[in-house]
Amino acid sequence: MFVWPVRVYYEDTDAGGVVYHSRYLNFMERARTEWLRVAGFAQAALKQQEQVLFVVHSMQLQFKKPARLDDQLQVVSRLIEMKRGSFSCQQQITCGETILIEAQVKVACVDADSFKPTGIPARLKIALESS
Repeated sequence: MFVWPVRVYYEDTDAGGVVYHSRYLNFMERARTEWLRVAGFAQAALKQQEQVLFVVHSMQLQFKKPARLDDQLQVVSRLIEMKRGSFSCQQQITCGETILIEAQVKVACVDADSFKPTGIPARLKIALESS
């Protein structure tokens, strides 16, 4: 499990004063990126050293409650499945104990040049499975 804090700014809100729906996707992307970084795998280094990139294959979301300006949120990410060339994670965005968003995200590993599916590097699999 990995937890990444996010503060809601004016730029994240809509005319109604709540977080605009697409901003939650940004929050979840940042959390996945930081999860990889904390595990020792910065995205730029993965491209340069391993010749791989991660792309979102699919995502299922449920919006439960809105976040508002200046809320301190947590994006919680958990690995739920690891395959040869993809992994799936559950992500929740919470404010305190309240779950605002629930999502399942499938992330595929692709070759950095051809964008064709490829295997996830073994050491990255180990790092994610142990986090």
